[in-house]
Amino acid sequence: MSYRHTLTTLAVLATAIAVPATAAHAAPAPEAAATTVSSYTGSPQEAAANKAFFDAVMKSALAKRAAAAKSGQQLAAVTVTYRVNAPSFRTQINRSTQIWNSSVTDVRLAEVSSGGDFYYREGNDSRGSYASTDGRGHGYIFLDYRQAQQYDPTRITAHETGHVLGLPDHYSGPCSELMSGGGPGPSCTNAYPDSNERRRVNQIW
Repeated sequence: MSYRHTLTTLAVLATAIAVPATAAHAAPAPEAAATTVSSYTGSPQEAAANKAFFDAVMKSALAKRAAAAKSGQQLAAVTVTYRVNAPSFRTQINRSTQIWNSSVTDVRLAEVSSGGDFYYREGNDSRGSYASTDGRGHGYIFLDYRQAQQYDPTRITAHETGHVLGLPDHYSGPCSELMSGGGPGPSCTNAYPDSNERRRVNQIW
């Protein structure tokens, strides 16, 4: 549970209604909302969910690496596979995985039609978008329709994908930091990890 935010009035959320799957392509938020800055700082529960998600993905990746080593191969980069069960966000998912694949060298994200180390889902959830586990050793990323109307959906997707690669939330960071999530407010549309985030992912993998 990670791409969270605080609006200037809770009434906005209280009166929000379910939106159709086309929400991922909605028009930008009004200028007034663009100045909103989040005061959300995360919680131990969110940190635990993100860690469990990463641990599930890493366990699968290590098994692949061990299998390759057993057969005498040395992997230049670990491949983490994913499925897309979020058709409304197909464009954003493709873009965010391209961003990550062009930003780091030691891990690659690749789509598969079945199985996979994790998968993307979509819908409405009062928690917003988040990364978690399904309780059976697999991770998933949930992409929230309403949040994608308020915040840039590609940044949301790239941010949540960052959890796959082991990065924690850092809501107090600047817009240039991808893992600051909704902290800088809706006007922030940066979907690229900064140099420190790229370095950290390469160190992890």
